[in-house]
Amino acid sequence: MRLYLSEGSPQGLKVLAAAGASGARVRLERVPPDGHVVPFLTHPRVPALHLDSGTFLFSPNAICQYFFLLAGKEHTDLTSQWLEWEATELQPAVSTALYGHVVQGKKGGEVLGAIRKTLAYIDQSLTSKTTPYLTGEAESVADIVLWATLFPVLQDEFCLPDELQALRSWFRIMNLLEPCRNAVESVLTPKGAEQFKAYLQKQPVSCLHSEKPATNEPEEEELAQRSLSEEEIAAAADAWAKGAAALPERWQPQSPILPVEGRRNVLITSALPYVNNVPHLGNIIGCVLSADVFARYCRLRNWNTLYVCGTDEYGTATETKALEEGLTPQQICDKYNTVHTQIYQWFNISFDYFGRTTTPHQTTIAQEIFHRLLERDVLLTDTVEQLRCERCERFLADRFVEGICPFCNYEEARGDQCDKCGKLINAVELKKPQCKVCKGSPVVKTSQHLFLDLPQLEGRLEQWLEQSWATGDWTANARFITRSWLRDGLKPRCITRDLKWGTPVPLEGFRDKVFYVWFDAPIGYLSITANYTAQWERWWKNPQQVELYNFMAKDNVPFHSVVFPCTLLGAEDNYTLVNHLIATEYLNYEDGKFSKSRGIGVFGDMAQDTGIPADIWRFYLLFLRPEGQDSAFSWHDLLLKNNSELLNNLGNFVNRAGMFVCKFFDGRVPPMELGTDDKRLLAHVTLELRQFNQLLEKVRIRDALRCILSVSRYGNQYIQVNEPWKRIKGPAADRTRAGTVTGVAVNIACLISIMLQPFMPDVSATIQRQLCVPQACNILTDTFLCLLPPGHQIGTVSPLFQKLELDEIEALRQRFGGGQTHAAHPSPGARMSPMPGAGSGLARDPQRAKELAEAVTQQGNHVRQLKTSKAEKGQIDAAVATLLELKKQLALAEGKAAEVPAPKGKKKK
Repeated sequence: MRLYLSEGSPQGLKVLAAAGASGARVRLERVPPDGHVVPFLTHPRVPALHLDSGTFLFSPNAICQYFFLLAGKEHTDLTSQWLEWEATELQPAVSTALYGHVVQGKKGGEVLGAIRKTLAYIDQSLTSKTTPYLTGEAESVADIVLWATLFPVLQDEFCLPDELQALRSWFRIMNLLEPCRNAVESVLTPKGAEQFKAYLQKQPVSCLHSEKPATNEPEEEELAQRSLSEEEIAAAADAWAKGAAALPERWQPQSPILPVEGRRNVLITSALPYVNNVPHLGNIIGCVLSADVFARYCRLRNWNTLYVCGTDEYGTATETKALEEGLTPQQICDKYNTVHTQIYQWFNISFDYFGRTTTPHQTTIAQEIFHRLLERDVLLTDTVEQLRCERCERFLADRFVEGICPFCNYEEARGDQCDKCGKLINAVELKKPQCKVCKGSPVVKTSQHLFLDLPQLEGRLEQWLEQSWATGDWTANARFITRSWLRDGLKPRCITRDLKWGTPVPLEGFRDKVFYVWFDAPIGYLSITANYTAQWERWWKNPQQVELYNFMAKDNVPFHSVVFPCTLLGAEDNYTLVNHLIATEYLNYEDGKFSKSRGIGVFGDMAQDTGIPADIWRFYLLFLRPEGQDSAFSWHDLLLKNNSELLNNLGNFVNRAGMFVCKFFDGRVPPMELGTDDKRLLAHVTLELRQFNQLLEKVRIRDALRCILSVSRYGNQYIQVNEPWKRIKGPAADRTRAGTVTGVAVNIACLISIMLQPFMPDVSATIQRQLCVPQACNILTDTFLCLLPPGHQIGTVSPLFQKLELDEIEALRQRFGGGQTHAAHPSPGARMSPMPGAGSGLARDPQRAKELAEAVTQQGNHVRQLKTSKAEKGQIDAAVATLLELKKQLALAEGKAAEVPAPKGKKKK
């Protein structure tokens, strides 16, 4: 094998270290950074591994994996997860930090601050391990890959913050390994360091990190990273000039909504929420809210769209809740279905139909599918060992049992799945099982059950998956989880349970049983659609015309990617199978998990009691949507995002654009004479719009939201540079220029109102009322059009957002903190014994104080820039208010009283 490398190759460290650690015998070939390893490739591809078979491997991570496999070291699921996280999350973050350090000359503290959360994620994972490595007793390919990615930015483990002890220890161990030392000496030579710097200088920040900067007003060069061709500028100007005439006619679907031949027919489902509890913010973002954003986007694209969901009402969870509340299962379903419905209505979830699974249609369709499976011999009968509680005199369903996980030793594992390691388990495998009802120790007994023969269906499943993955969009975690099931080999899956509350099994010998919820529940998508329309089969037995999108959290993936598809494939009735499976990671709450029993976290029925509008909740949840890794809700971050991104950025721009029309032009959009700079702006906005569409086509919701914020930043900068409030008072040419800037700005505000619809429907509607945007304009195309032409009359303009105050947020944080506050980690507002030098007696948070100190410095510089450029007074006042707010938070984090001096001004004589 030949390994082609160049000095200073950013990925060279990992492949060399992996070769050494695995003992792979390779011949190293040095090539220039821009050399062509394979002549017919248009771009250089280094590193590259030329196998003896003649095949080339170009992916650095794939090369590393190949070396370890060659040495007989099999990858675990955890290893694969780390490699995927490194590629999607760690690499972009580190590259951006390196760009700031090597190219822009930022200091080490600034560089580490930029990736602090990423480093903390690794540290937290290492802390939970019993070994010093990421995945096992010895260094794995994941250890090598992550170390190599981090090395250029860390190099010396002592530069790591003190609180990241586990990460520091791991990094020190990796640095001392001989393969790692040899790789450093070989790649990062003095000449290699220069090559590495040259590589970074050629990369714009946007290429190194997909996320936009979160500042209020980026510098001009930050917004002008992407160069535009003359053709792009001219095309944007031509498209703009066509105006609303270029829009297609808005699609008005029939009622009920049914597939239409020749149109794009999109069927959207979100995982059916269990009826037995109140959904928390993590549940909402993981399923219904994410699906709602996509459904609203589809409608804006004129696609024929149906979005259905409903409560999952059968199974053990309902029986358990009924016992707790002293109600019948049906009464529990009726009670909580109403709760769910009200919560989703308040969050503006735009279901076309929200139903439930306890309906005659559910029984009919589930039993029909069961009979088809029975007729095609894809069901098995077997004796199952189950836990039986002699005190309760019944077999215990999975959720009536808790015990110690046999895989990770988590002490509160359920009888069907461990919430910590995520593995599916059988209740009899639990260590020290306990009946949840009486707390007694159950015994193992046998019972006859029916199984879906997954091994028999595995070939058909793999063939279908290959096609679905080739043509559809599955999130990385959905693909990974599905592959792990297939890699381990499918096993027969039990589809019946010894329960009373469920869909009856229509077969002699099993009539005292019901269908297992994970066989029955996905069929709820079909039965809920059947309750919506008698022609439900036109959606669910029409794969030729219908695209199916499933939205869920990652724990639901196996049932939607393996079990349910196998059920429908085995039934052989031309069912519509999922084309796009969209799964999120988990949203945590502050430093822990949501817990209704302990009063920790915000649940759906509580959000409206906070006084914070639904659209603010939607915005923040979507802003931190856990797409690539787990994320965490933070009250302080909510305050910052509301006051900076919404109030000072988006809201400030839309309000200014509308106010200029009202104040200077009597409420009518003025004539516009576009110059070169205006046309360039149109092209930049068009590019953001196209990226927005491309991201949402791939259901990258979080990144698409940042495109909207970027458009408003372009608008703010455009207004600030051209100063229409000054030009309107000047000569005729200046007044004409003021009109052009105002007209373009208010059209950008109009575009924002359309792009914002999927994310913040109420705010979008408010903007459109204020600007009097015609309903016919609510269509998303790939071009920025002049939808508010000269002479268009707008309405009354008023602010869109209100500032969130620190004391208000602190009160909410305390209210929803439950039992998570303890001596080691007191909340910022908690009283405790005074420490030396902390006269106020307030709890201190050194880490947060450090972050806020950096934010105060940045915001102070921003205020000074505004004053130097003689910006509009209102904008300066808003920036100063944000600065004072940050100083208050800094004072609290430092354990001081939150008293900040008022801004200085001229004394009155």
